[in-house]
Amino acid sequence: MTRLLHLSDTHLMAPGGRHGGGRVDTTAVLRHVLASLAGVGPLDAVVVSGDVSDDGSTASYETARDLVGGFAREHGAGVVAWAMGNHDLAEPFTRVLGPTRCVHDVGGLRLVVLDSSVPRFGYGVLEEEQLEHLRGVLAEPAPRGTLVVVHHSPLPAPTVLHEGLRLQEPHRLLEAVAGTDVRAVLSGHYHHPYVATLPGGLTAVVAPGVANRTDVLVPGGSERAVRGSGACLLDVDDAGVRATVLSVAGPGDGEELFVLPPDVVQRILDAEGAPAR
Repeated sequence: MTRLLHLSDTHLMAPGGRHGGGRVDTTAVLRHVLASLAGVGPLDAVVVSGDVSDDGSTASYETARDLVGGFAREHGAGVVAWAMGNHDLAEPFTRVLGPTRCVHDVGGLRLVVLDSSVPRFGYGVLEEEQLEHLRGVLAEPAPRGTLVVVHHSPLPAPTVLHEGLRLQEPHRLLEAVAGTDVRAVLSGHYHHPYVATLPGGLTAVVAPGVANRTDVLVPGGSERAVRGSGACLLDVDDAGVRATVLSVAGPGDGEELFVLPPDVVQRILDAEGAPAR
């Protein structure tokens, strides 16, 4: 059995910065989440699937490294895998956390981290060069299979905003891993837990956000975020990949942080969404 903790969307900021319209101290939220998960038991790895930072500051990445890295060491995890999200900036990310694309071995289970971010935009892309890199890595099976970590999920999004900022041409990723030893794709971005089994038995896991929670029942075309955090616990063995969604109780859970009406959502999509093809 290999056990991994899957975190996503911490949206950390430099000291004094606050997320969600100035209402959320994401460093305090991350500290609370990690403290609440103290009883999770031994881990083999911790995965953070993107949007580690909200402001791209060096200080935010140092906070992530120290807090998540410290938690990983306390629980025996020899690997911490970091993925780039659309809010992350490559230069400070790389300087503090390491390469934006990498491969980790976790006791024979391989983690392949990809970078789906597009500078200055919110949607995700995996260009052919990166898919070719993935195919090259997967050409030789790992002893216990492979997990792919990428911020933008190949699954459809739960809201209009996130659907407009989703991974472009997700079928290209799924085609690249078809027939290989890839057992699951781990992602974030949606700030809402989502687990599905895709054709061929591939498991797709979207971890809940640490910074806040997306209200997926918001009226059509709008976007609403509330206080709320979570994580996923992944157990991987010969029988399969099991994802347990962990809800972390915190002060003010469910409190509304912001609502974006349809016209504002459309303006964001016009500015940050994928260009028309």
